[in-house]
Amino acid sequence: MTHKSVLRQQYQEKILPELLKARGYKNKHEVPALLKIVINSAFKADADKGFQAEVVKEIGKLSGQKPVITKARKSISNFKVRQGMPLGVMVTLRGASMYEFLYRLTSIALPMIRDFRGLSNRLDGQGNYSLGIADHTIFPETQVDGSQRQNIGLDITIVTTAKTDEEGRDLLRLLGIPFRKASSTQTTLEKPSEEQDKN
Repeated sequence: MTHKSVLRQQYQEKILPELLKARGYKNKHEVPALLKIVINSAFKADADKGFQAEVVKEIGKLSGQKPVITKARKSISNFKVRQGMPLGVMVTLRGASMYEFLYRLTSIALPMIRDFRGLSNRLDGQGNYSLGIADHTIFPETQVDGSQRQNIGLDITIVTTAKTDEEGRDLLRLLGIPFRKASSTQTTLEKPSEEQDKN
């Protein structure tokens, strides 16, 4: 069974029923779900084309999908930015690709961070969560050929259908997001244990 089917099946068979019961939703369509994951990586306006191509390649490897180059919407003379100038790349993941990426992020990439103690509990006020990654090489896919010239930073935004941060936080925790436990905003819901998964 693939990673993507494991996480999606876990949501359908364990997380959805748990949230339905714990929060008293009237039907399963009210239960928060993942909508999309957006990955952004920016580079300086004066970055050479070789580095721009490298960012496209590296973000493509870790996301499993070809990035779209983002360009400046208007000129900003103070930053030497001209309208239409490439400023970064973006990938939007949905469906199976979204679940597969989230599995690799929580199970493989984040634990690779030195002295990792969990992520901030703060969401955006609408049930969505963003985090920044300073070194893209925590994703094993990027280290296959060792050809990258330097580390690449990226921002990851996980968009949910939750209406509140509390709902979004419960959903993401159950999906494996390792929030720091020392927080007054944490609820009692926890990620299903391996023992539960076996039953």
